[in-house]
Amino acid sequence: MDPKLFLTTFTAVFLAELGDKTQLATVGFAAGSGARWTVFAAASSALVLSTLVGVLVGGAAGETLPAPFLRRGAGLLFVGIGAWLLWRG
Repeated sequence: MDPKLFLTTFTAVFLAELGDKTQLATVGFAAGSGARWTVFAAASSALVLSTLVGVLVGGAAGETLPAPFLRRGAGLLFVGIGAWLLWRG
């Protein structure tokens, strides 16, 4: 395992998830249900599954598309999402 890659990925995902709608939904479920450990287990499982999908799709894309194309595409996607969030109202 590459410790630098692990720490970079962990930090990026952790910071990206803070305060997003997934975390807010989890807060709502935990506050409204009284079953915190069930909510924790369900939310953690969902995050693990969605991460698996991302890794599989990313791995397949990495094997079929050139790295510069992937980096530029990811950069454009992030810029596009950021612009949309800024200007949507």
